Amino acid sequence: MSPRLLPLILAAGCAGAAHSGASHGATPMKLADYMALNGPAPTAKFAYGTAPSQYAELFLPSGQGPFPVAVLVHGGCWTKEFGGITQLRSMAGALAARGIASWNVEYRRVDEAGGGYPGTYQDMNAAMATLGQTARSYPLDLARLVAVGHSAGGQLVQWLGARSRIPASSPLYRAGTVPVRQVISLGGLADLRREKDVIKSSCERDIVDLTGVASKARPDVFSDTNAGDLMPNGGRTVLITGELDTISPPRVAHDFAARARAAGDEAEVVILPGASHYDEVAPSSPSWPLVLEQIEQALQVEKPAHKAQ
Repeated sequence: MSPRLLPLILAAGCAGAAHSGASHGATPMKLADYMALNGPAPTAKFAYGTAPSQYAELFLPSGQGPFPVAVLVHGGCWTKEFGGITQLRSMAGALAARGIASWNVEYRRVDEAGGGYPGTYQDMNAAMATLGQTARSYPLDLARLVAVGHSAGGQLVQWLGARSRIPASSPLYRAGTVPVRQVISLGGLADLRREKDVIKSSCERDIVDLTGVASKARPDVFSDTNAGDLMPNGGRTVLITGELDTISPPRVAHDFAARARAAGDEAEVVILPGASHYDEVAPSSPSWPLVLEQIEQALQVEKPAHKAQ
């Protein structure tokens, strides 16, 4: 184990024990618990395309701002079957209570018209471009921004953080959108090249759904789709994974972080004690304080001072 990882993992373990005995006293969340998540209605909704799934929701805290921004990207194995933007409204509401705005992104999935390669990635680009436009009218501080993605959404936010390395000849290239330097991947399935077997076993997804097919002009299908091939990108990635996550096991996070650091990027791992793949994304979970701590750290949000007793 890398000596750089050990202090963070130990800190996560200690903090987890401090939060309602966080980890081992609570029952890990299941898929049904995740599917039941919901939250407040958004402040506003913005279409970034004409398809039904091409939109994002803005959640603003109370107050004047400008507010730091968390870009939220849901998972669901890149398909419509396992929820979506609705479940992440719970996180958006919890972040708003902490003074953080959220940009909750829906997108075309592989079983929707236009989804997969290249459409899903183009949706990410378009959603970020629309965020940049929205910040002209709403009190958003895009200099303090973190992209937070869960599971398949982890792959997509890690791609957002790496897309500056995409060649201009790629259909996924788009200049002038909001840059993403801080990434938090919650049980992310990010490395398409090296984790295709995990993706197949966990999500029953063939990697071609996410990469497209090779061609003479694009012989390496991972060259513009895989965050693991787009390093170094100058960003910072925190990979947060439940100790009991069987969809994206902790080994996946450790391996990606090691490759990122070897390439020259910043990467850290936090393991949530006693947590499943779904505790990672739920403010109702005892794991939430550990996730929130990383989000606030990425946004440089000061913790509220404790009042004297």
